[in-house]
Amino acid sequence: MPLADFDVVLGLEVHAQLLTRSKIFCGCSTAFGAEPNAHTCPVCLALPGALPWLNREVVEMAVRAGLALGCAIQPTSVFARKNYFYPDLPKGYQISQYERPICLGGAVEFDLGGEERRVRLTRIHMEEDAGKNLHDLAADGSSGVDLNRAGVPLLEIVSEPELRSVDEAVEYLKALRAVLVALGVNDGNLEEGSFRCDANVSVKPRGAARLGQRCEIKNMNSFRFLRQAVEFEVRRQVEVIEAGGKVEQETRLFDPARGETRAMRSKEEAHDYRYFPEPDLPPVRVDPALVAAARAALPELPRARARRYQERLGLPAADAGLIAGEPEVARFFDAALEASGKGAEAARRIANWLNGDVARLANESGLAPRDWRLSPGALAELVGLIEAGTVGGPGAKQVLEECFRSGASPAAVVREKGLAQVSDAAAIDAVVERVLAASPAEVERYRAGNAKLLGFFVGQVMKEMKGKGNPAVVNAAVKKKLGGP
Repeated sequence: MPLADFDVVLGLEVHAQLLTRSKIFCGCSTAFGAEPNAHTCPVCLALPGALPWLNREVVEMAVRAGLALGCAIQPTSVFARKNYFYPDLPKGYQISQYERPICLGGAVEFDLGGEERRVRLTRIHMEEDAGKNLHDLAADGSSGVDLNRAGVPLLEIVSEPELRSVDEAVEYLKALRAVLVALGVNDGNLEEGSFRCDANVSVKPRGAARLGQRCEIKNMNSFRFLRQAVEFEVRRQVEVIEAGGKVEQETRLFDPARGETRAMRSKEEAHDYRYFPEPDLPPVRVDPALVAAARAALPELPRARARRYQERLGLPAADAGLIAGEPEVARFFDAALEASGKGAEAARRIANWLNGDVARLANESGLAPRDWRLSPGALAELVGLIEAGTVGGPGAKQVLEECFRSGASPAAVVREKGLAQVSDAAAIDAVVERVLAASPAEVERYRAGNAKLLGFFVGQVMKEMKGKGNPAVVNAAVKKKLGGP
C-alpha cells in the first residue's frame, strides 16, 4: 500500500518556556547561556529539606495564554508529582499538573492553502523544566548534567489529535508561537529550546475510523526538524504495517544528522508515572479579578492584526500574515507607516521592502528587529524617495543596505554615494541613441514585430547608466526612438 492509502494523524505537545526572570518554584535566574549549574539553589538541586514556593507570575502568564487561546480558566488547579528517573531530574519526579490543569479546551486557528483551520486544545498546564544532559565533555566520552534549566517554568500546550499532515502541524506551531510571543509570555526562540514540541504520530488506512497506534517523537526545536521527523516516522510506520507487523507504542528521538527517528523507550502511560498531588504545594486558586484584568489587557493578536492589515490597508493575505506573525516586525511596520504620513497609500510598498530586502538583511545578520540600525522612519523615508523618483532600482537597494548597516539617513546616503536617479530626458535620450546604434540587427527585428526586444533595449540602457536611469523615462525614450510596434 502506498503512502497515499494511509491517513496521518498528529497531536502536538508544545513546551513553551515562560518569560519570567526567576524559576517556577525558587528565586534562581532563568537567563540563558550561563556557566553550567550557575543558576541553581537547594530547591532546584532537590537538596533535603528544600521546599518549593510558586512564582505568581507563572500563573498570570498561564491565564493570559489560556484566555488568548479560548480556554476555560479553572478556578482551582492542582500540582502533581510525575515520577520518573532520569539524570537531569534531581528530585526523581517533575512537578507538573495532571488531573486538574489550569486551562481546559481552547483552540489554535491558522490558515493553510487559503483555508482557515481550527485545531482544538485538550489542555494547558504549568510545570517545571528538567535540566540538560551534556555529552562527550572529555576525551573519555564522559557526560555531565547542567541544572540551570531545572525549574524553569513551562506551559505545556496539548492539542487534540486533529492534525492531518505535517504542513498543518507546521502552520499550527507557527500560529501558536505567534500568539505566545505577542502575549509576551514566550520569546519563540527555537534554537535555545524555549519553544519546542513533542509529536504523537500515527497512521491508519485511509477512511478508517479507528486511530492507529501512536509513537511519540520527543523534543524537536525547529520546524524543519519536525517536518523531517514526522515524514520519516510516517514512512516507517507504513513500512511496518505493509510488512505485516504491528506498530509498537514507544517514545522515539529524532536524529537530525541521519534524518531518522530511533527508539528511546517504550511509551509510558499515565499510571506508569504514578501521578499524585504534590504535597508541598497547596491548590492554586485563581481570583476572578485576575482573570478579568488579564482579559482586559490582552493585546491585538496576530490573526486579528493580519485581518486589519488586509481590510484597512489592502495588504495581500501573505504579506499581512508575515508581518503580523512577528510582533516586533509588526510594531516596526506600524511605526514606519505612521512616519510615512500616507497611511494605506504607502502600506504595500513598506510591506514589500520589509518582507523582502529587510528580511533578507535581517536573516543574513541574525539580528532581531530591536537590534536593527535601520529605523522605521528611515524605511518610510526611503519609500518616499522612491515614490518621488529620487532613487530607484539597484540604487534603492544599496541605500537600504547602507542604512541597515550604519543607521544613516537614506537622503544622506543617496547624496554621499551619488545614487540619485537620472530623470533628465536629454541625458537619457543620448544613452538610448548609443544603445540603438550599437544594436542595428536587434532594432530591425523589433521593427519587424519582435516586441519582446523592448526589454533588451531598456536593460542595455539601464546597464550603461549603472541602474540610475528612471525606468519610466527610459521606457518612454526607448519606445519613442524605436517607433514601430
